[in-house]
Amino acid sequence: MSDREEGLVGSFPFIPKQERAQLKRKALLESGRVLFLSKGYEQTTAKEIALHAGVATGTFYRYFADKRQLLMALLEDHIDLLTPPEPVWFNINPEKRLAHLLEKHYIQLNELGLYRVLPELLPKDSEFLEILTKAKKKIHARILARLKQAQEKGLTWNDLDLNTVTWTIMMFMNNIHELEKQSGLPIDFNEIAKIICRLVYPPGILEQLKKSEK
Repeated sequence: MSDREEGLVGSFPFIPKQERAQLKRKALLESGRVLFLSKGYEQTTAKEIALHAGVATGTFYRYFADKRQLLMALLEDHIDLLTPPEPVWFNINPEKRLAHLLEKHYIQLNELGLYRVLPELLPKDSEFLEILTKAKKKIHARILARLKQAQEKGLTWNDLDLNTVTWTIMMFMNNIHELEKQSGLPIDFNEIAKIICRLVYPPGILEQLKKSEK
């Protein structure tokens, strides 16, 4: 467990070492993920998770204290996917690179699916909300630091507050799924990357960066 998520999951009742036991634990984690997505967190029980995994209910409690601990274990393993990717602003074609990062992030989020549980979970779990907020602040700090580097190189607009730009970028990237839901159209990652990059670069600089890519 990393320092970032210290205390999020707590102590497990039992940590399996043998392969057979590890497979049972993995089956419970995957069954929990599937049921949380299909039924919702509140409507899913430990008994149902165990049944879906093909084990006894007692086996569930051998590995997890309750369904929250199982969900926290899933979220802890994938918390980086619940925050937006970190763009690269210079020495590349920024639009192309950002579009690639956004599409990859989107695919990984969809495959995991746990972002769909968050609206149900966050209002009721202040501990996880705090962990996720801290993770987002770390991403914010890294994005801001890179923007400042780009500014020092004379690449960005001179009259914009980079802190505000950073939060705007994060809000944009965090709501891609909502954009898709509201519009009913497939996501055009190139267009999103184009809009974000125009927040950062004057047109002439952006064209120079595109042309300089090898």
